[in-house]
Amino acid sequence: MLNLKFSGRYRTCDGASRREFLKVGALGAGALGLPQLLQARAEAAAAGKRSKDTSIIWLWLGGGPTHVETFDPKMTAPSEYRSVTGDVKTSLPGVTIGGTYPKMAKVVDKMALVRSFHHKNSGHGGGTHWVMTGYDNKKSDNGGPPNRPSFGSIVARVRGSNHPISGMPTYIRSGGIGSDGPAFLGPAYAPFDPNGQAKKNMTMVVPKDRIDDRKSLLRGLDRINRQVDQSGLMDGLNKFEQQAFNLLFGSAAKAFDIKAEDPKTVEKYGKGLGQQLLLARRLCEAGAGFVTLSYGGWDMHGNIANAMKSRSPQMDQGVAALIEDLHDRGMSDNVMLVISGEFGRTPKVNKNAGRDHWAPLSTLALAGGGLKMGQVVGRSAPKLDVPAENPVTPQDLMATVFHVLGIDKKTFYYNLQGKPTMMLTDGEVIRQLI
Repeated sequence: MLNLKFSGRYRTCDGASRREFLKVGALGAGALGLPQLLQARAEAAAAGKRSKDTSIIWLWLGGGPTHVETFDPKMTAPSEYRSVTGDVKTSLPGVTIGGTYPKMAKVVDKMALVRSFHHKNSGHGGGTHWVMTGYDNKKSDNGGPPNRPSFGSIVARVRGSNHPISGMPTYIRSGGIGSDGPAFLGPAYAPFDPNGQAKKNMTMVVPKDRIDDRKSLLRGLDRINRQVDQSGLMDGLNKFEQQAFNLLFGSAAKAFDIKAEDPKTVEKYGKGLGQQLLLARRLCEAGAGFVTLSYGGWDMHGNIANAMKSRSPQMDQGVAALIEDLHDRGMSDNVMLVISGEFGRTPKVNKNAGRDHWAPLSTLALAGGGLKMGQVVGRSAPKLDVPAENPVTPQDLMATVFHVLGIDKKTFYYNLQGKPTMMLTDGEVIRQLI
């Protein structure tokens, strides 16, 4: 049932008060409480600063991708340090990337490769927390809960959890990532998971014509009651009811169906990860502000050469297709792609022909967002163990994300103890990008 709560003191002829719920028929589980949820989220966002209508697509390489075999092969280093998969020339003169990325190499002129990204936690949980939130939390390595909200949840808190026109969720994830939740911001700002119950709730359980009948009924009720409502409540109800219907039937719901895409575009992106990247682009077009994609399998302690040859192809094809697609559609200024993991890998190959955990130097690549692309930011030391110049931290990445999304770097919210807490404390926008 769709329940609308009204204020007022008089009773109808059947004895019901306007303070009681008016039941307007079954809309199915997907619409239960949705207008009220949208209203609560919009009210929460009203206290924040107005932000740009820009988006982030965050490709998370879970497990800790090697920075050497991805974006910093350094073939001039000793054999036990340099890329075991060789390198490939890119569209950026004098710059190479790992040898398993020939398609991405053609679009590096539209990317910024950050070869000096680093932090200090080489644990999966702690490293993930640091990169996903901008803050270290050593308890995460022992299963402790996040104590800081993720970037995506902050975006949802600032903008509101749904786009005001399309109803599209602001923060969407495809595959869970550690520390990707709202922490003390509260569950209203958790990511929307299209693979979970949330997506099922968007599926109609009654025919569309019956829904249309109920929309007409709501409009009729609105016209009748607007005349007697002096508080402006009906105007608010009308707005949030419309958002609810937009989420169910508008561009938001349609964006989740990639079958509507040109088959040639689908083929260009490829399978698996490519399909997720295509979906992410569609979601951003429909108003999503922050979309995370989880593509794991990078914890390569042994035989890294074979592991890279197995894991790279989907990423190579999908990322190249996304960057070209965003550019061709004129979306590259409005959408920024971030490619990262929780840490890098040891610069020296181990006895098992693999690499182990290494936080002092990590993988980070960016594309779009209206930033200056076609460059390498920072430089690694000769043995690929630490930054040699222009070190970039997770806080700097956070500041850059805030810049792209138009979020005030002084934004703060209250934690569970009621203390005002800055979202960003000491990070600065990566200066080479602006």
